[in-house]
Amino acid sequence: MDIHNLADIIANQGFPIALSILLIFRIDRFMQEIVTAQKEGYRQILENTKEIHNTITTLNQQNREYYSLRFSEVQKELSGMKIELGKIE
Repeated sequence: MDIHNLADIIANQGFPIALSILLIFRIDRFMQEIVTAQKEGYRQILENTKEIHNTITTLNQQNREYYSLRFSEVQKELSGMKIELGKIE
C-alpha cells in the first residue's frame, strides 16, 4: 500500500466521517438552544400564571369586602325600616 492509495482511502472515508461528526455537533448545539428556549418559555408561562392567579385572588377579596360592606348597610337599612314599621303599628 503506497501513500497515494492511503491518501485516497483517507479522502474517501475520512471526509464523510469528519462531516458526520461536524453535523452531529451542530445538531447537538441546536437541540441545546431549543431546550433552553423551551425552559425559558415554561418559566414565563409559570410567571404569568402566578400573576393572573394573584390578580384573580385580589379581585375576589375586593368583591367579598364590597359585598360584605353592602350587606351590612342593607341590614342596617332593613332594621331601621323594621323600627319604623313598629312605630306605625
